[in-house]
Amino acid sequence: MTDTSNKDAYDEVFENLQKHNKWFENSIPLIASENVPSPAVREAIISDFGNRYAEGWPGERVYAGCTYIDEVEVQCMDLAKRLFKAEFADVRPISGVVANLAIYSAFSNPGDVMIAPSIPAGGHISHGKKEHSGTAGLVHGLEIEFFAFDPEEMNIDVEKTKAKIQELDKQGKLPKIAMFGGSVFLFPHPVKELADFLKGYNIHINYDAAHVAGLIAGGQFQDPLREGVDTMTMSTHKTLFGPQGGLVLAFEKDADAIKKATFPGLTSSHHIHHMAGKAVTFAEALEFGKEYASQTIKNAKLLAAELDNLGFKVLGEKMGYTNSHQTVVNGLAYGDGGKIEADLE
Repeated sequence: MTDTSNKDAYDEVFENLQKHNKWFENSIPLIASENVPSPAVREAIISDFGNRYAEGWPGERVYAGCTYIDEVEVQCMDLAKRLFKAEFADVRPISGVVANLAIYSAFSNPGDVMIAPSIPAGGHISHGKKEHSGTAGLVHGLEIEFFAFDPEEMNIDVEKTKAKIQELDKQGKLPKIAMFGGSVFLFPHPVKELADFLKGYNIHINYDAAHVAGLIAGGQFQDPLREGVDTMTMSTHKTLFGPQGGLVLAFEKDADAIKKATFPGLTSSHHIHHMAGKAVTFAEALEFGKEYASQTIKNAKLLAAELDNLGFKVLGEKMGYTNSHQTVVNGLAYGDGGKIEADLE
C-alpha cells in the first residue's frame, strides 16, 4: 500500500497515459503484433455499446435493449464472411486465444491430442503444453505433439510430419486437431501439402491467422479456407488493423458447434463496443486491405534486406527473408536478447 491519495492516484493514471502517448509518438515500435486502428474504428469502440450487454446470438439475446446491437453484429458477421470468403463467422470471441479455445471446445475433449508448431519453431503459447502453461494444455487439457520443423526453410517439414502422424496413430495418440499458424510466421505454412493427408485421418484442421489475418484478407499471403482447413481463428488487431478481439471463421457444417462453444461456453457478454470496431475494420479492409497488405510485406522485406546489408544476421535470407509482416534477426549473435531489448528501449 502507498500513501497516495485517491485524487493523486487518479491524476497519476492520466499523467502516465500522456507520457505513454508522447513516448510512442516519438518512437518506432517494432513489435509485430501491434497496430493502430483508424479514427473510425476508435470512434466505434468508444460508443455507448461499451456500456451494454448482449449475451447470445443476434435475435436470441438474454438481454433487452439489443435492437441496434443486433443489427451491427449481423453486419459485422456479413462483412467478415465477405472479407475472408467464409460461410460462417463468429465475431464474439474477445481475443485470439478465446477464438482458439472455441475450436478446442467444439472439436476435442480433455485428454485428446493436438499437433501444432512448437514455441521454438514459432508456435503461440495458446497452442502449448500444460507444463509450459500453454492454453491448450493448461485450460482445455489437451496433450500436445509438435509438427516436425525444418530450420533451414523456417517452416513445417511436410514429409517428417506425415511420418510423425503415422507413428502417433500406431501409438494410439492420433491427434484430433492439427493447428497451423503461429507467432513467428515468415512464410505460408504447407496447408495444401498436408490437408488431404490429415483429413485422411479425420483430423480437424485449424489455422491460427492471428498474425497474418490482414495479409490473408488482402490476398497477399495464403488462403487457408481454400487450401483445406476446416476452421480459421484470429485476433483482429495485428495485420488486420482493428481493435483487440477475436474471430472464428468456418464452413456452415461446423457453425452450431462453434456457436455453442463461444456462448455459453467461453463468453458472457462479448465486449460489443469492440464488435462494432471489428465491423468498421472489416469494411475498411474490404476497401483498402489489398494495398495495405502489399505495402506491409514490401516494408518487411526492405527492412530485412537493409538490416542484412548493415551486417545483422537476418533469418530466412535464401527465401527472400520474409513473405509476411515480420523480420527476424538472430539476437543470439549479439548477446542476451533481453538486454538488447532493454538497451533499445
